[in-house]
Amino acid sequence: MIVSIPVNIVVEDSLSEAVLRKVLCESRSRFAVGYCYCRGGYGYIKRTVPGFNNAAKGTPFLVLVDLESECPPAQIAEWLPMPMHPNLVFRIAVMEVESWILADESGFAAFLGISRSLMPGNVDGIADPKQSLVDLARRSRKSALRDAIVPVPRSTAKVGPDYNRHLVDFVENRWSITEAARNSPSLQRTVSALAEFKPTWSAQ
Repeated sequence: MIVSIPVNIVVEDSLSEAVLRKVLCESRSRFAVGYCYCRGGYGYIKRTVPGFNNAAKGTPFLVLVDLESECPPAQIAEWLPMPMHPNLVFRIAVMEVESWILADESGFAAFLGISRSLMPGNVDGIADPKQSLVDLARRSRKSALRDAIVPVPRSTAKVGPDYNRHLVDFVENRWSITEAARNSPSLQRTVSALAEFKPTWSAQ
């Protein structure tokens, strides 16, 4: 009988949570989601990641945040200035978790009902992946998706009123990690890190 190892996850929002759950579910390792810490935005994570690092002595933790610094190593060093516990996996989506969604080029193009040729490519190099995703949604032939993902005219919001719900649905039911990881080195590094992750309870 295969026993799954519970891993607590720490994320910025519901979309990141859906992505991380999918990555864990399809990981070659035997992991299951334990508790999810999602308090809205990166500020909470930045303040509390040292506490999660300490708590990792008793149970594994997986932290996922968007890139907020000039590079992932610099951000990790700033947020976690002490040695990282072996039971803590700290991953950064470059530039945002939307990059990983866009990396499934054929799947996301079909989801929006647009030509795959419109997909941007080199997703880890997009300066504003969320804006890129919204711009693609503007070209969707599916009015329900346009209304959900694209901000209403003259709105100051960056995304539409039902942005997260529809993208979470895509991640849960249509997102191909295999294709996305081929197009996003950032995602591939996270998939590889989880495949090699072996929690230990001997390091205190």
